[in-house]
Amino acid sequence: MRLPISWLKEFVDLPADLSVEALAERLTTAGLEVGKIHYLGIPQGDPRYGVPPSDHLVWDRERVILGAIQEVKAHPQADRLVLAVVEYGAAEPETVVTGAPNLFQYRDQGPIDPPLLTAFALEGAELIDGHGDGVQRLILQEKELRGIPNRCMVCSEMELGLSDEHEGIMLLDYETYHHIAPGTPLADVLGDAILELELTPNLARCFSMLGVAREVAALYNLEVREPDYSLPPTSGESVESAAAIDIREPSLNPRFTATLLRNVTIKPSPWWMQWRLKLIGQRPISNIVDVTNYVMFEIGQPTHAFDYDILMERAGGKPTIITRLPDAGEELKTLDGKNHKLDPATLLVADTKGALSLAGVMGGLESEVQDPDPETGYVGTTTVLLEAAAWNFITIRKTMSSTKQHSEAAARFSRGVHPAVALKGVMRGAKLMCEVSGATLAPGILDVYPSPAPTVVVDFPVSEVERLLGFRLEKTEVINLLHRLQFEVDDQGDMLKVTVPDHRLDIDTGVIGKADIAEEIARIYGYDNIPNTIMDDVLPPQRNNVSLDNEDRVRDLLVEAGLQEVINYRFTTPEHEALLTPMGLPSSWGSFDYVRLLNPISAERTALRHAILGSLLDNAVTNMHHHPSIRIFEVGNVYYANPNGLPDEPRRLGILITGPRHTGWMGETDSDNVDFYDLKGILETLLDGLHIPARATTYRATEHNSFHPGRVAMLKINDEPVGVFGQVHPLVCDAFGLGLDLQKPVLAAELDLDRVLAYTSETFALQHIPLHPPVYRDVAVVVDEDRTAAEIADLIWQSGGELLREVRLFDVYRGQPIAEGQKSLAYALTFQTDIETLNDKAVNRIQKDIVNHLEAHGAKLRA
Repeated sequence: MRLPISWLKEFVDLPADLSVEALAERLTTAGLEVGKIHYLGIPQGDPRYGVPPSDHLVWDRERVILGAIQEVKAHPQADRLVLAVVEYGAAEPETVVTGAPNLFQYRDQGPIDPPLLTAFALEGAELIDGHGDGVQRLILQEKELRGIPNRCMVCSEMELGLSDEHEGIMLLDYETYHHIAPGTPLADVLGDAILELELTPNLARCFSMLGVAREVAALYNLEVREPDYSLPPTSGESVESAAAIDIREPSLNPRFTATLLRNVTIKPSPWWMQWRLKLIGQRPISNIVDVTNYVMFEIGQPTHAFDYDILMERAGGKPTIITRLPDAGEELKTLDGKNHKLDPATLLVADTKGALSLAGVMGGLESEVQDPDPETGYVGTTTVLLEAAAWNFITIRKTMSSTKQHSEAAARFSRGVHPAVALKGVMRGAKLMCEVSGATLAPGILDVYPSPAPTVVVDFPVSEVERLLGFRLEKTEVINLLHRLQFEVDDQGDMLKVTVPDHRLDIDTGVIGKADIAEEIARIYGYDNIPNTIMDDVLPPQRNNVSLDNEDRVRDLLVEAGLQEVINYRFTTPEHEALLTPMGLPSSWGSFDYVRLLNPISAERTALRHAILGSLLDNAVTNMHHHPSIRIFEVGNVYYANPNGLPDEPRRLGILITGPRHTGWMGETDSDNVDFYDLKGILETLLDGLHIPARATTYRATEHNSFHPGRVAMLKINDEPVGVFGQVHPLVCDAFGLGLDLQKPVLAAELDLDRVLAYTSETFALQHIPLHPPVYRDVAVVVDEDRTAAEIADLIWQSGGELLREVRLFDVYRGQPIAEGQKSLAYALTFQTDIETLNDKAVNRIQKDIVNHLEAHGAKLRA
């Protein structure tokens, strides 16, 4: 939400010495985070609060000023230019040449009364070039235009850095600014700062100027001025005779109010209202529509205006406004022209003929306020039924989700607007509409309130401040802080009975209410003012969380291996995860049901994932154009629906690598891409770092439809499967957007982290540096093709005894003179002892035992 300081000052008198930056800092520390400050013409203020430097246009106080155009004359040599005579506080007015089309209607009409107020720039002023490409600045210098010297300028909004509007010069409302003398610095007239608030959902009360003003007043102990809710004089038949209200779902629509305005004239809203709407990012439309937006941003209550004559025509007489759930198959076309098939949970505002609008979200197209049409002579809407209601915030969220409609009104209703504000909204809207449209207000207000909101009262012991916050406050100060927040406090000794104001829907009752009240006291007192205290108790004993410690150890080991951790959403869609399996093949990820979200945050996040691999492939797609080499991992959960209870949430470890094997410090890469064995090496490094013995791990060829056939293996620990790894299937890579580059394989692994960590131990044996040199021997054996290298290595370990320290496969050979169907496996053996230096005799004896053991199990020593 955008908060113009000039608008805020209408509700609260800010201290004269309070800088915009200091206010932003105080709001942020009180929970209303200010994400950015926009400056309009004024210089940036206090640098002590760490606000990033702004390069906005600053209006020179001597050269960018308020001007008054007294007369517009024709240019003697150009039809598309005029001469504007501008008074700006000097002895003589200045004549400037301009092509502003909104001045042509005044050409050669004599003195203008009242004069046109505008922004006037003198020679030497810095402005935005309205005719240049992009945002370019210029220094105003004297220049001859069609034979007439020109050294000053009447300015457009774009030239002042206010917007992209440059079709005409900026004309200020005379009634608003006539009391300001020409020559006044424009910074004193229009200069402003706008705070961009990043409000969390629990701050629904602050989605309005009044709501933020209440917070500012509480923080600085100031008074708040409420808007004027008084109604203008009424005439004609009452609103009760003109319309009726029928609420059929009181739990979803606790209150509905409405009033009637006759003799409405549709026209542009006043300049001051348009200007304020522009400052907060709203496009002015017409006086009636602008009032509904203005009231919403002013007090936080959305309102809606119906064309009453259309309602009369639909009803064939007195209309009845009905709030209800939709009928089967019912549809509605909204103001944006979209047609919606209505979900059964969508609450509607309707009449006896059918739906009129999506309650609390967006109005319907048929009953919208109509603009005049000069070509046909149609004057537009002349009678308006103005409504303001309260809606169940969960229902509004469901409507937003089912219709994919988002609006400023829905943003407020979906967070919570108290029913008490509805009456204020319709009264404030009626008052402003009468002022800006010349309307006549019908007597009375329709106010149907079948489900009144209860008054929230919290019993708050004063001792709770010290118990919950850790510091002591005097009761008088506690009461003062609560009064500043507009809480009513009944002092009952050690107990305070706190009555919560209507606009505070975030305050609960009971134990939670006490914590809420304590939080409010801390916010307004100032978190920075809370003194540091030392725990006055015995520190609890240290108890490690072994599972999380081991999980962190996994992260550390993978980072040491050159990988980067990624953290992804657990959300996906079944359709997106289906891309992990090439078309026509069954999934290898199991047949579990998905855990689906009832209210997903987007169409791309409707269910909880079954595998980490999809998330990692998405990461690879995002980064492939920026980084030639990708080495990432994620530790996270996957989710399987359990019909008998809560979902299963096993932990998984996912790894993905692709790209060149080596990248230089200047970004240069070699021609070799990572392959299966690079990934296998990472897994071996991980398991070794977790102190899982290499002899306990085996790698077996397997089949998995997400991986390339023949290039995928199963990792087992103590013969228990713990994961799969290999080259991702090229069709899967292509489906995710990585292309079909077979020369640049994508390698991935997905492991059951809980099973892996089950084989780690809190204690493990350490071995000192060897005292004696090792002895190295090689042995090569011929075995049948179906026997694995790990199986032969295990046979070597079985017969090697205590002196055998390492067995490493270094060669696999097929071909002559090896017979077909067989292969040669060559191993490097390391022998060592800490007692003595080994001699050949001892090693030869062990090597002979190894060979005999291998031959006894079908292996043949290769000559």
